[in-house]
Amino acid sequence: MQRQGLPERKKRINGIHPEYPPELPELRRLIKITDYDTGTPVTHRIELYRSNRIDCYNVWIDGSLWKERIGWGKTLEALRKVLPRQRSSFISVCFWHKSDPNA
Repeated sequence: MQRQGLPERKKRINGIHPEYPPELPELRRLIKITDYDTGTPVTHRIELYRSNRIDCYNVWIDGSLWKERIGWGKTLEALRKVLPRQRSSFISVCFWHKSDPNA
């Protein structure tokens, strides 16, 4: 019975190695958010740069450093908190009319 992984082991022993990925770029992710809720479009630029820790970024928002060594999940969590959902005017009108006792 032949062991699993034996051909890969022989390749590694004989000097056939996989190519290493190229050096990662300094700017790893870019998020652009355009907010139309205020009536005037406002665009924010969020840049995630490589940090000295794996899976962490130095985050710059609109050209200013926001946080160092923060993960992708924490960055998205902060975005959800900073940009809350806006109540629709249609829903507000519907609830207002339903609660009106004279309607």
